[in-house]
Amino acid sequence: MPKSPDISLPAQADPKRWQALVFIALAQLMVVLDSTIVNIALPTAQQDLGISDGNRQWVITAYALAFGGLLLFGGRIADLWGRKRAFVVGLIGFAAASALGGAATNEAMMLGSRALQGAFGALLAPAALSLLAVMFTDAKERAKAFGIYGAIAGGGAAVGLLLGGFLTEYLNWRWTFYVNIPFAVIAAVGAYFVISEPKGARNRSALDIPGVILSTLGLVALVYGFTRAEHSGWSDGLTIGMFIISVVLLAAFVAVEAKVEAPLLPLRVLLERNRGGVYLSLGLAIISMFGLFLFLTFYLQIVKDYSPVKTGFAFMPMVVGMIIGSTQIGTRLMTRVPPRMLMGPGFVVAALGMLLLTQMEIDSSYTTLIAPAQLLLGLGMGTAFMPAMSLATHGINPVDSGVASAMVNTSQQVGGAIGTALLNTIAASATTSYISSNAAGATNPQLLQFEGMVHGFTSAIWWAVGILVVAAAIAFTLINTGKPDTGAPSASGDGAEDEVRIPVIAH
Repeated sequence: MPKSPDISLPAQADPKRWQALVFIALAQLMVVLDSTIVNIALPTAQQDLGISDGNRQWVITAYALAFGGLLLFGGRIADLWGRKRAFVVGLIGFAAASALGGAATNEAMMLGSRALQGAFGALLAPAALSLLAVMFTDAKERAKAFGIYGAIAGGGAAVGLLLGGFLTEYLNWRWTFYVNIPFAVIAAVGAYFVISEPKGARNRSALDIPGVILSTLGLVALVYGFTRAEHSGWSDGLTIGMFIISVVLLAAFVAVEAKVEAPLLPLRVLLERNRGGVYLSLGLAIISMFGLFLFLTFYLQIVKDYSPVKTGFAFMPMVVGMIIGSTQIGTRLMTRVPPRMLMGPGFVVAALGMLLLTQMEIDSSYTTLIAPAQLLLGLGMGTAFMPAMSLATHGINPVDSGVASAMVNTSQQVGGAIGTALLNTIAASATTSYISSNAAGATNPQLLQFEGMVHGFTSAIWWAVGILVVAAAIAFTLINTGKPDTGAPSASGDGAEDEVRIPVIAH
């Protein structure tokens, strides 16, 4: 494998880096909002456009497949074109796709717009994170920047539920698409005039076409396998086939990446233990988070009979916890303690919040159970997310920052697909079992239905607790880098000697 070109980082920090952060954060908020905002509007949109129940899931799946499948390619394009250009093009494309979705008059138009949103999101998301990696090189400033970014990445999904409920209830479902346009236009114009990249930070190597094809098809098969399992079951022939195809394609991808001169995903990016620990632990944490969003939304709207707007407001303790965890706890401690001492305990605190929710019943109090559990979950995730986002580009050569950023987005996207499918399947199975075993003596069928639903949710949440504990264990054991002002030893991965270190977290 050839050595990466020698990159000289700028001697002085970019004077416009904080203005740039505003537009990068705005773009990140738009992408994260879009992952949940459409869920609230989906029932109304389905009715208006005449989308069948069988095809309804494709409004979500089309976005997830394009976004998850094209992330590595999008990250490499950002390294090749330049992050600023990829960022601006991604924003403009996302705005155009959102306009198309808002104006959709039939099913095909809607599904096409969602796929386009996913494709441009796959270009935009890694470009945003890698811009932060190359613009913020001072440890303390980087901690603040990633604290803000981490709070948005974690809390934005919950804000999407609130905004989606408000727009759907008081305006029209189409506004859940149109709302992206001002976000994108402001961020694109601001980025064009404010953002500048360090010179020579592009990776101009030839594009790894076999790697692009294998990774895209492999990730699409993986995400679709989990998405299909959610509604067709794990024993469905096509579901199993997708998993087998995904394993074969991704194994072939790894084999190709180890041999080609200019790989799409240099294995040194993946095998460095700190980055690998981040990708793995963050992916597991997202599995728990996405499952919880789904369960709490159904619990509050169906069992508690909350309106869409009230449901959105009910998620605010989690958002507040995320913001405090990221910008106060994480940012203040990032330069004082090793990252594993934020990520590990953060996941443990989140697991405690999830543990509280296993006690959920039909008549559970929002004030004494649901809100405190969300606050703990938000605090823990916010504290863990911030160093995780920073470590995603840990010690990386600037020419690889786009693809390293794409990997953390990929772990989140795949984690979201797994979480929704796995935990929903566990919940559905437990609900069915509960109802069938208690049907004989039931006098109130609706009450039994609600009891079964809540039993299913709590059964799945126990799994989420276990997954968060595993994420904490991985963070404690794999992540061994020291705090920024220490000389902790490096745990270098394959080809680490070729990397040019960004002075962020000392090895």
